[in-house]
Amino acid sequence: MSIETISIIVLFISFMGLLAYGVPVAYAIGISTTITLLINIAYMPATTTVSQRMTTGIDNFALLAIPFFILAGEIMNRGGIANRLIDFAKSLIGSLPGGLAYVNIISAMLFGAISGSAIAAASAIGSTLTEKMAKDGYPREFSAAVNISASTTGLLIPPSNVLIIFALASGGTASVAALFIAGYIPGILVGLAIMLMVYFYARKKGLPKEERVSFKKLFHDFKNAILSLTLLVIVVGGIVAGIFTATEAAAIAVVYAILLGFVNKELKFSDFRPILLRSAKTTAIVMFLISTSMAMSWLFSFESIPQSLTGFLLESVKNPLLVLLFINITLLVVGTFMDMTPAVLIFTPIFLPVVMALGMHPVQFGMVIVLNLCIGVCTPPVGTLLFVGSGVAKVPVTKVIKPLLPLLGAMTAVLLILTYVPELSLWLPRAFGLID
Repeated sequence: MSIETISIIVLFISFMGLLAYGVPVAYAIGISTTITLLINIAYMPATTTVSQRMTTGIDNFALLAIPFFILAGEIMNRGGIANRLIDFAKSLIGSLPGGLAYVNIISAMLFGAISGSAIAAASAIGSTLTEKMAKDGYPREFSAAVNISASTTGLLIPPSNVLIIFALASGGTASVAALFIAGYIPGILVGLAIMLMVYFYARKKGLPKEERVSFKKLFHDFKNAILSLTLLVIVVGGIVAGIFTATEAAAIAVVYAILLGFVNKELKFSDFRPILLRSAKTTAIVMFLISTSMAMSWLFSFESIPQSLTGFLLESVKNPLLVLLFINITLLVVGTFMDMTPAVLIFTPIFLPVVMALGMHPVQFGMVIVLNLCIGVCTPPVGTLLFVGSGVAKVPVTKVIKPLLPLLGAMTAVLLILTYVPELSLWLPRAFGLID
């Protein structure tokens, strides 16, 4: 048995063993990478090598966008943007049967897109709408399930930190601008698929609807929300037009969010201390995950794991459709026990060469891997979004699973469509001249 094969076995067993023992993902990645390097004589100073790779892995200008977007999301969460978006969505679509569920979905899509954070969307929208939905007769577990699934759309609709991380992990084969503009159609499709499930549920259960509002009220709510929605135009439009980079756009988003908070009179100077502390804590966690994941990604490259896997899959599975199905199943399983950031950084270098050999564009694969992992954050045992959404709704996780399953089924159907219909991911980037 070659040293490369032994290294792969040691890496896999140590990593899975540490996760099973309850070690946090970032530590499990770093420890298993170090253990694997220790058995390789050529790289005996394992701790030095891992430290160097962790440091160089986050020494990237594009990653500066992440702390800025995290900070912008915290400011928006504090600045009353969620309430304005909810009021607008309620006026727009609340008069349909099950109207508040649709309001939840649209509000989560809008807030998630503006803040770039699924957790922020689930917290802000869920905490505002859940009690209202409960008073109108909506089961709490159903409200939580809708909030959890809808909040994932903000990870596809730009600006999205996960898409920035994928651009880094792809080694430059997919630009941030192309990924951002490509995320609109998949994100909207996921939202529409969830709405379709809500429609059937609302008809079956006879859910209530809100009173139809006047055009004057609709225009008033739209006017209150327009400044929040303008942020999307500034950030994404500026990046796509080449006016500024993703990092510069993130900094602009922070300034805009601060100004908007003061204009709306819902942000005070005393709010900045808790906002900065939460942002710093979140940034530290994300950056540590990225640094250890980059060290493991380097190890994959050193051991030629992507090339070996590409050759094995293409030789053993002749049907390209089955290869893509296998990759989807693998990523769905991975998403159940691993957070999105390390999963993107670890599995992008492994599977990207495989799908590119099959003719899939890196931008399309970006949409596929992110949607796979969006489903993962809604499922146990890790399921960060599942636990946040359940906590906000004050309902046990076990009760949320049943109403959540049809919504996850709808998301999986969209995933399969995106996998086998490339133009859904590539049409917009091509139209804007961002890809060939």
